[in-house]
Amino acid sequence: MKKKIVIIGGGSGLPVILRELRHENVDITAVVTVADDGGSSGALRNYINVVPPGDIRNVMAVMSELDEDFLRVFQYRFKSDDDFFSGHSIGNLIIAAMQEMDLNIFEAVQKLSKMMAVKGHVYPVANEPLELHARFTDGTTMIGEAEITHAHKTIEKVWVMPQPDSKNKIAKAVPSVVTAIANADQVILGPGSLYTSILPNLTIQEVALALRTTRADVVYISNIMTQKGETDNFSDADHARVINEHVGADVITHTIVNVAAVPEEYIDWQRWSEVSKQVRHDSSEFDDLHITEVEADLLELRDNGAFHDGKRVVEELMKILHAKN
Repeated sequence: MKKKIVIIGGGSGLPVILRELRHENVDITAVVTVADDGGSSGALRNYINVVPPGDIRNVMAVMSELDEDFLRVFQYRFKSDDDFFSGHSIGNLIIAAMQEMDLNIFEAVQKLSKMMAVKGHVYPVANEPLELHARFTDGTTMIGEAEITHAHKTIEKVWVMPQPDSKNKIAKAVPSVVTAIANADQVILGPGSLYTSILPNLTIQEVALALRTTRADVVYISNIMTQKGETDNFSDADHARVINEHVGADVITHTIVNVAAVPEEYIDWQRWSEVSKQVRHDSSEFDDLHITEVEADLLELRDNGAFHDGKRVVEELMKILHAKN
């Protein structure tokens, strides 16, 4: 029987790992955030009140076994000088349309997954759009993923809530997400923005409880670079500590960290609109966290930026998976 792997997150981090993980002989479930409110996803969310489709689209595209020509069409984004469709991708429009037809994002994604020959499972973490809330160390609060990211203030805590017009008073996870975590052999967190891609999933009560009770190894893939206003001056251990604090227990069993140095002169800060530093690494900081630290050269330098090498990350994930009894 195939080992079951659940990977949780959002943004550009999940596709990097999934692109390589899909070649392994494992049963994959990708759990994707629904709190994105920027770009095409945010516009569609505001116009027709649907779950933001962007992160779901990217995950489905990388897990699909359809012809590359179709996937290029699915991922195509209209040019900025096209006023009506400006910035929207065809895949986002398809997911939004199916959502309107079914009035249930989970069922819509499952149907589209079959149509796109997705290898594995893609689950939105919730069946409705969620709002990301943040409290900063100065005592102020803010709502909205994009707003929180661009505030460039030190975050103390984040949580998610349904939109004001929702019939639900608290965020509720899709039951299949909880079941997948409970039955998993390995749960992967990240890589991705700590406060705006990973934690929006983990702060839902049912997801946090599932992580606290699962028998699976919970593996955090630490970020390579810090993010301004989110993780300034963070170490690998700081990332893991914040996750455990938000979940309410020491759930992380392993942290995979990059130990290769990022050449500072290589990064094009203007291109990436981000001034950050390499995440600090100090093995001694893991001593009190009861976390197995896995060190490796995970660095891929491309496009004047520093990224995870998906193949090397998956190699380390497989070592952890096969070492589990």
